Amino acid sequence: MRGALSGIRVVDLSRVLAGPMCAQMLADHGAQVIKVEPPGGDDTRTLGPPFDRHGDASYFSALNRGKQCIGIDLSKPSGRQVLERLLADADVLIENFLPGTLEKWGIPYEGWIKARFPRLVHCSISGFGADGPLGGLPGYDAVLQAMCGLMSINGEKSSGPTRIGVPIVDHLTAYTALTGILLALQSRSVTGEGQRVEATLFDAALSLLVPHAGNYFQSHQEPGLLGSAHPNIAPYDRFACEDGDIFLGVMNRGQFQRFCGVVERPDLALDERFADNARRLRHRDALRHEIESAIRHHARKALCDALMAAGVPAAPVHSVSEAFAQPHATHREMVVMRDGYKGIGLTARLHGTPGSPGSSPRPFNADAACVLQSLGFTAPEIDRLFADGVVPAPKLDAEGAVPS
Repeated sequence: MRGALSGIRVVDLSRVLAGPMCAQMLADHGAQVIKVEPPGGDDTRTLGPPFDRHGDASYFSALNRGKQCIGIDLSKPSGRQVLERLLADADVLIENFLPGTLEKWGIPYEGWIKARFPRLVHCSISGFGADGPLGGLPGYDAVLQAMCGLMSINGEKSSGPTRIGVPIVDHLTAYTALTGILLALQSRSVTGEGQRVEATLFDAALSLLVPHAGNYFQSHQEPGLLGSAHPNIAPYDRFACEDGDIFLGVMNRGQFQRFCGVVERPDLALDERFADNARRLRHRDALRHEIESAIRHHARKALCDALMAAGVPAAPVHSVSEAFAQPHATHREMVVMRDGYKGIGLTARLHGTPGSPGSSPRPFNADAACVLQSLGFTAPEIDRLFADGVVPAPKLDAEGAVPS
């Protein structure tokens, strides 16, 4: 079956994480995506080891399946002419240049993109937006984690504020951009007009402060470091078993009573200090001592299986390899494996128009000739673009073919 976005054409000018991830999700659901890279390629191609058989970092491969790849020097007028042909039939443009870059090249949204392509949805991703006290400045995930308070609530007292181990701000910005694009496409289906969509790392980072921002707005008390614990729920934390750690998530009195039954400590459910969530929070340290005493000699998998069977959310603290080795990860098709490629599966499941992991990530500029031909460039015109360096000449393998 065709994906939900079949027929949608996307020009992806973005690099690194948020933009490419957004474009990959569009491709997974059927959109045709052409990735336009600068002459030196997307920076993530170099962020290794490890590298794939084409010499591209696995970081790049994780974000760029399902796309055709072409390099274009957009700083040159003839490069911008190629872009203009790409946009003629496009529905979506994604870019994450520093604000002002497109204006410097003479292709601003107002007065150029909007005038020539009124149905185009132009998604701009940046650190802070174009205006305001921080407008136009560069932004990276960890910098935004620090600036927007995320590091201040992540870590132990012994470690101090700590970067969250995945680029969570970039990830959320990718999903924010995806949502904005889909909203704009829906609006276009009614009005017939495209629009500019904006997603910033700054906004996405601040939006992650739930429930910490709400707690602060109400109490005026600065949130602190709780390690793996939750500021509003107890026990909701990491605890040590005989052979490793588990995470225990108890949300209500019924779950706490069932937990106490499984670990054969019914007395804890009768202890006035732990009678409800508010009191468990006040006596968090005493509760931790009692729980770890109760589970110290339990094997983590057996204990978690028993707790989950009793309706108490609990899980072993898995490594990355253990996480993907879970039978349920296989059942949910969260590992994509094909010759020369291994990646993460789709997170959005549409049962009427299901998506499918796109084709394996392409080497730099591998589709240059194909893309240019599809845009109507003649063979002499293509040779001229290669000769002038507007589009890098494709690298050929030992047999004179473009690597696949």
